[in-house]
Amino acid sequence: MRCVLFTGKGGAGTTTVAAATAILAAQRGHRTLVLSVDPAAGLSGALDHPVGADPTDLEPGLTGQQVDLRRAVGTRWPAVREVLADTWPSFDVDPVELEELAFLPGAIETLTLLELRDGLASADHDVVIVDGGPVAGLLRLLAFPETLSWYCRRLLPPDGAFARWLRPGFGWAGAFGGRWGNLAAPAYDTVSRVHRAAVDLRAILTDHAATSIRLVLTPESGALATARSSLTALSLHGFTLDGVVVNRIFSPAGADAWRAGWAAAHREALAEITGAFAPTPILPVSYRAGEPVGLEELAAFGAATYGELDPAGVLGASPTGAGEQPRVERTDDGYALSFGLPFVDGSQIDLARLGDDLIITVGAFRRAVPLPAALRRCDVSAARLRDDRLVVSFVPDPDQWVRA
Repeated sequence: MRCVLFTGKGGAGTTTVAAATAILAAQRGHRTLVLSVDPAAGLSGALDHPVGADPTDLEPGLTGQQVDLRRAVGTRWPAVREVLADTWPSFDVDPVELEELAFLPGAIETLTLLELRDGLASADHDVVIVDGGPVAGLLRLLAFPETLSWYCRRLLPPDGAFARWLRPGFGWAGAFGGRWGNLAAPAYDTVSRVHRAAVDLRAILTDHAATSIRLVLTPESGALATARSSLTALSLHGFTLDGVVVNRIFSPAGADAWRAGWAAAHREALAEITGAFAPTPILPVSYRAGEPVGLEELAAFGAATYGELDPAGVLGASPTGAGEQPRVERTDDGYALSFGLPFVDGSQIDLARLGDDLIITVGAFRRAVPLPAALRRCDVSAARLRDDRLVVSFVPDPDQWVRA
């Protein structure tokens, strides 16, 4: 199963490119699902075909679906109610209030990811093409499994400071017993299952062979800076970029002075983007005479974009080190943890140690990186950028290492 997620600056044509990619993939023999997780819900308009919460057959080998959060709540909540049915009456909790828990922070991300997981788990598809909408929203969604896992680790052993309160028969559950104790077992089991699901989904999203991200941008002023910032954020969280689609490029052919000026500006912007993102493939798309709407127009758009490339395959590599998982190496005085972090300078980076996690902040983006067992017994001694890689040095803490 392959998953290709499209994202970019709002208005760059992300939905159009995702839909065109899905149609072309289906025409070239891949059983394809095009799934929109963008709340703007523009997929139906681009396809010129109704697409809703249930998978809709569009043409042979092609299925469309729009994530509908209200529908997802209505579909999934009854199962949660059934699990809690024997518990909540003893707590005098109004079921209406429990239903409102679906709108707690993180609920939207959880429901959206469950819909994506179902699409990836289906045996009916070879590839899932995702219209992810703007970068900030997609990044928040993709980073959520790791964020959720981080919180779960605070509740579960061996890291969890609160495990003794949840574990059945111990702490809070053992002390109070009765109806409170009856809640401990399902609560502990639920946190455990959520943690496993978050870890598994995170593994799928960061598997470079299974999942890749493609940026969609236009060759306008500031596009390169926006694209660089997007790649920095994606790389920080370990996601792989395999292509950049530069949409709506003016052609110089038959141009008057006004059009020739735009064509020259776009040509210059395209050269800058190509140089900045090498060796990532850059797919230039000319401005079309009309808006590509409907299956036929989108198929032509997709063919012009990809040429002989496989739209469902891995198009190419990210800039050096971008998107790879943290790597640990031995050094003369301890260890070094490093990963690719392109387009940043040292002034943008802030590091902090929080228990067994290294908190890395780059501008407005932050990630908690779980430290391997060996590094948990070390202190951070230095950090530096080297060839677009963040390298953090660790030295052993004598108080936490067994001496020979």
